[in-house]
Amino acid sequence: MRTALVFGASGQIGDALLARLDPAEWQVFAVSRMARPSSSAVRWLQGEFAGIEGLPPAVDVIFSTGPLDGFAQWYARGLAATPRVVAFGSTSLETKLASQDAHERDIVARLQAAERVVFDAASANGAAATLLRPTLVYGAGRDQTLARIAAMARRMGFFVLPRGAEGKRQPVHVDDLAEAALAVVDVPATFAQAYALPGGETLAYREMVARTLLALQPPVRLREVPLPLFKSVLALARKAGMMGGLTDDAVARMRDDLVFDASPAQRDFGYAPRAFIVDARAVRQG
Repeated sequence: MRTALVFGASGQIGDALLARLDPAEWQVFAVSRMARPSSSAVRWLQGEFAGIEGLPPAVDVIFSTGPLDGFAQWYARGLAATPRVVAFGSTSLETKLASQDAHERDIVARLQAAERVVFDAASANGAAATLLRPTLVYGAGRDQTLARIAAMARRMGFFVLPRGAEGKRQPVHVDDLAEAALAVVDVPATFAQAYALPGGETLAYREMVARTLLALQPPVRLREVPLPLFKSVLALARKAGMMGGLTDDAVARMRDDLVFDASPAQRDFGYAPRAFIVDARAVRQG
């Protein structure tokens, strides 16, 4: 039986990964800030990167499905030996590289630094690391884009986009990401590599939002307005303490194609993500 240590286990990708770690094949240690009851399938460890109770000294694989920067610093301290590391980053490393927003540029810098730390620490310890960079994650109703859009649309009874929000997107289902994390573990071609993980369908931003709204019960109408009017409404919302996370750069990117090549992942470990299909689980909140 193999052993796995999972960080971010209570998050959307971590939860999907735990469901795929067969208890007949894996002894799983999962880290959570809150105390959780262990089961025959998962032994929950309480703690954060600063300290984890009951941490095993060595495991066969470490999976990081949460924030990469915190994990990278923890991993570099060498607190648990392992020959294999699979960690999630983000394609934000590329899409926000030229952002005018200081917070977004900081995200990029942290992701870049964290990836270097993971690869360097793995090399120094004789381990093999693989970095997985998802595009826009959806499927568990806990993401920061489509689930938020769904929640806002429920409250308002409609949803507004600026006209021309036709930039291409490749939303990726959380279950496909969990499958990818397991698929790379025993594939030498993936060692010391980073992969973009887009979804299986490329569609316009407005179409992605429209399909999300149609999945709500009852469905919610999408309204499109001229960009100047949208910016004026957004400014009023910010003054009221809402929509603070929707930056001007984020609005501008609605017109940009944020498309990534899945062929390296397809070639090396058979990555085959599903088309964009939104169900009730994907648009629930929490």
